[in-house]
Amino acid sequence: MEVKQVMNREVIAVSPEEPVSVAARLMTRHNVGALPVRDRDGSLCGILTDRDVVTRCVALERPLQETSVARVMTARVATVPPTASLDQAAALLSREQVRRLPVVEGRSLVGMVTLSDLSRQAPAQDTADVLREITANIKHL
Repeated sequence: MEVKQVMNREVIAVSPEEPVSVAARLMTRHNVGALPVRDRDGSLCGILTDRDVVTRCVALERPLQETSVARVMTARVATVPPTASLDQAAALLSREQVRRLPVVEGRSLVGMVTLSDLSRQAPAQDTADVLREITANIKHL
């Protein structure tokens, strides 16, 4: 099975110039933990996660309304093509220690795939193995 068969195609993205407060409201409204960040030409230039907001903005007491997404986003983003297998996506999630991957075709963002998306397709033991591997290397603050 390929990523394109399980990915979410309705992706809410944000621009790097937007204030973090706008991005946080989008995350809340759409019940997502991350937003892909697109530059002016629509290309993926980063990802903003709920963790980025907490650790790089809230914890440092930066005002959400005055801090741009570009200042707190993660610029180096692991991505996966829509034709990748679910095993390849799971391996990338594990290797990068992330829970979600933007799905990119060429320079275009075409979807998002999450650990939850993969877990609904995988046998229970495979899911447990991936979760264990991802959480084993998480560094605590």
